[in-house]
This record gives sequence, C-alpha cells and structure tokens, in this order.
Amino acid sequence: MGVDLLNITGLKELEQQEPVVMVNLMRFHDRSLDGDGSGWDAYLRYSALTVPMIKARGGTLLWTGDAKAVALGQQHGNQWDYLALVYYPSVAAFVDMMTSEDYETRCDPHRRHGCAEHVIIATAEAYSKFKMG
Repeated sequence: MGVDLLNITGLKELEQQEPVVMVNLMRFHDRSLDGDGSGWDAYLRYSALTVPMIKARGGTLLWTGDAKAVALGQQHGNQWDYLALVYYPSVAAFVDMMTSEDYETRCDPHRRHGCAEHVIIATAEAYSKFKMG
C-alpha cells in the first residue's frame, strides 16, 4: 500500500461494520506538483476519480465548502482551504477504497500533487439531523 500516512492501526481499532463520516481538511499547493494547473485543479482531478469509487462502496459526499476563518482556537496550524464530509456505510468500505490498487495508482497521485496537507478524521455519530441508509 502506497498511501502515505494512512493510519491502518487506528482504523483497525474502530468497529469495522459501523457507518463513519470522514471529515477531510485540505490545504492546497499554489501550483500542482505535476505542473498541471493549480493545487485546486489537481484536487478536482482527484475528486472526479474518487467520488465514483466512494459511491461504488455505498458512500456519498455529504458536504463540501471553502474554509473561511478560524472562528475559535489557535490560527497557527489550522489554516485550511477546503473541507469535505464523506459518508461511508462502514469503516471497512473506507479502508477497502483507500487500500485499493485503483485508488493508489489513479487517485492518490492527484491528491499528492494538489494537497500540501490533507487530514482525514474518522467520526462516530453522536447526533445527526439527517439519517443515512
């Protein structure tokens, strides 16, 4: 598996068949590392390939948006460009996608070229105004 920083150990500690919403925090390079447009352009190429993979595993993109300002907390280290909330029907579905050869060879290079930093936080539902499934 070539996806750097994927916390397989931490993910294995989670209930594998429980639904999960992944909170994605992204900071983009000004220029894509492959020289093809901006970091945002590379991220759009990544998204175009990844969203069908998410949907094929029963997941969906719940929400995306531009990060505008740190409203509470330290600004240093918390400057993000973009956020995405992605629902997966199980932790196992997320791990399956992230460790697939298709993701590694087709998707992840665009993510690396576009994102200066990309943090994904696995969450367990405590309350939701809307229900999935």
